Amino acid sequence: MLRTALLSALLALCGYASATWLTHDFQVWTAEGARRLEVALQPVVTPPVVVDGPGMTPQPLAQWLAAPGTVTVVDFIYTRCQTVCLSLGSSFQQMEASLLQDRATVPGSASDSPWADAGKRVRLLSISFDGAHDTPDQLQAYARRLQADPAVWQFARIADGAQNAQLLRRFEVVVVPDGRGDFEHNAALLVVDGRGRLVRIFDQTEQQLALDYARDLARRQLP
Repeated sequence: MLRTALLSALLALCGYASATWLTHDFQVWTAEGARRLEVALQPVVTPPVVVDGPGMTPQPLAQWLAAPGTVTVVDFIYTRCQTVCLSLGSSFQQMEASLLQDRATVPGSASDSPWADAGKRVRLLSISFDGAHDTPDQLQAYARRLQADPAVWQFARIADGAQNAQLLRRFEVVVVPDGRGDFEHNAALLVVDGRGRLVRIFDQTEQQLALDYARDLARRQLP
């Protein structure tokens, strides 16, 4: 009886220790939650990959993202997607409308606020992980369908397959070909600071939360 009790206690202790390690002291219970916590605790540096797109000359992505005082909300899409990417596009459209309103705010007016000023420094970037198909012309046509304003929302792709895979690994974006020419992929809103570091990850339904965080981060980065 005593042996059984001791064995049960040992198993419970091992289970508790494993759960503590796997859930970061019980702060998260899922792999996605762990990913978000790890990014919040340790920002992820953008790898040396080259992007191009409509109105964007080929350049290192880190260079494009690393604009002092600027914050960028990033998502990963492909233009042939008829499911998740449409939802992401809707989220970005809502954020774009808010950011355009920020840009239209007149300094010193009754509607002016630190939030609006900071919002003028927030950008949106959609990166296609299907670079072989999504040429700059394809991305331009896609942007027109979404009525994206390039002053706020831009589109890019990584033409080099190895570099594309490197970025997906670094940002932990899961993309799996479905065998029919499309992809299964996870979806999130990634916030990148003015140093080109991924600092927060939000669910695609949390566009307002992501936008508010991006504005606040931009405000804190203001000189």
